[in-house]
Amino acid sequence: MGRPKVVVIEAIAEAGVEDLSLTCDIVDAVGLPRDAVMELIVDADAIIVRSETNVDREMIEAAAELSVIGRAGIGVDNIDLEAATEHGVMVVNAPNANTISAAEHTMALLLAQARRVPEADRSLREGRWDRKKFQGVELHGKTLGVLGLGKIGTLVAQRASAFGMRIVAYDPYVAAERAKRIGVEMLDLDEVFAASDMITIHLPRTRQTENFINTASIAKMKDGVRIVNVARGGIVNEADLAQAVRSGKVGGAAVDVFDTEPTTDSPLFDVPKIVVTPHLGASTREAQDKAGIAIASAVADALAGELVPSAVNLDLGPAVSREAKPFIRLGEQLGTIFAVFAKGLPAELTVTAQGRLADEPVGPIALAVLKGALSSSSDVPVSYVNAPLIARQRGVSVTEETQHEVADYQSVIRVSGTVAGQDRTVVGTCMERKGAVLVEVDGYAIEVPLTNHMLLVRNDDVPGIIGRVGTFLGEIGANISDMVVGRSPDGAAMMMGIALDAAISHEDADTLRGLEGIAAARYIDLS
Repeated sequence: MGRPKVVVIEAIAEAGVEDLSLTCDIVDAVGLPRDAVMELIVDADAIIVRSETNVDREMIEAAAELSVIGRAGIGVDNIDLEAATEHGVMVVNAPNANTISAAEHTMALLLAQARRVPEADRSLREGRWDRKKFQGVELHGKTLGVLGLGKIGTLVAQRASAFGMRIVAYDPYVAAERAKRIGVEMLDLDEVFAASDMITIHLPRTRQTENFINTASIAKMKDGVRIVNVARGGIVNEADLAQAVRSGKVGGAAVDVFDTEPTTDSPLFDVPKIVVTPHLGASTREAQDKAGIAIASAVADALAGELVPSAVNLDLGPAVSREAKPFIRLGEQLGTIFAVFAKGLPAELTVTAQGRLADEPVGPIALAVLKGALSSSSDVPVSYVNAPLIARQRGVSVTEETQHEVADYQSVIRVSGTVAGQDRTVVGTCMERKGAVLVEVDGYAIEVPLTNHMLLVRNDDVPGIIGRVGTFLGEIGANISDMVVGRSPDGAAMMMGIALDAAISHEDADTLRGLEGIAAARYIDLS
């Protein structure tokens, strides 16, 4: 296979491009018209955009080889997530790259509108010395209402506290105890509206948050409240906010994002007490460098077949720890081994994390198991993104379980299910010295390191079988890198777990199955 093709449609930091170029072929499409871009992405494995490119269904379907879309920033409302998911395309972003820049820009706008800096600057440049006309207000002693206490909202709260502000917040996903630790009081939305002298917005744009700040919600706020939006356009109704400032209900506002971007026409532009900037929240040298490097890393990981826990169109819950990360790849391998060994998929696939792993989120590992199991028996490419959809279509459900008790190992993954009336189980672990290891198959204890090419051979417990298998593999030029033999729980049969240095053909596997004393043999390709 050749190097993956990555089409960069909007400019990212040069450091990010350089990192990607180590493993990928980069195509520079920055500044090209859409029709030219559409031609370039036909065979692209990945595309990278910022906020201005509309990655719609047409674009996604035109790129038949596409496996990942990288958004160098946070918001992904310019990407059709539904279409991406349907086509198994992972959407990754750089959620932490611009948090500090966005928080600092929020504070800059909060101060600029409170002290009417842009108006005073303009007046002085026009030849007027109007000190009395531009009287402002202090932040100290005021109550700041923070809508959305995520990373950026938290940074804003911390910075506003340094100005001597009281901080209240609304976020249904943040526990009051966590907020209390950073000096923030959680309130209901209407309580935040009623208590706040100033309000900053840090919400994603969703169906629930569109038109969130409008005439009705502004009516619930204090007279003279000041509003700052450095989140996403469309959350604030621009016409309603302009009217509220004109009427005096809102004492001032600052807006960095707009319903339609780019734009040079908004009802906000004609109102003196509203400060506007052209989406500058992430426009710092530091944020651009961080975003470029972060998105390059995420795209490279996705192209390498790794699960990117922060992918936008994956719901994986809490972040994956460093200890659990190796078990994601192991889970995918165990899923493949299960499906090949069982010669099919169960209606219910159970993934159990045992030992220390039971304290980690099981969801990412279960998803990896599902991807591996489906990949071995699907005619369409299976990704982490479309695996749940394909599973539903094939009537396969996944059950996640945890057990703290485990023998012999610190942590194991157990994959089990019933196929064609037979209960099947495969178990694996990750060891510091050996890496990923298969430790059990249907009760047979076989501690064999996983390689790209494996054989599982069930045989009679009689002399000569191991030699017969070794001789056959030697005759076809298949070198054994590792072999482990285990007895069945009742001692009536044996199983060999064999790691090979290279692939063997399906015809060779069929011949192996026909040797005397061999009850079953499965060749497994994990490459």
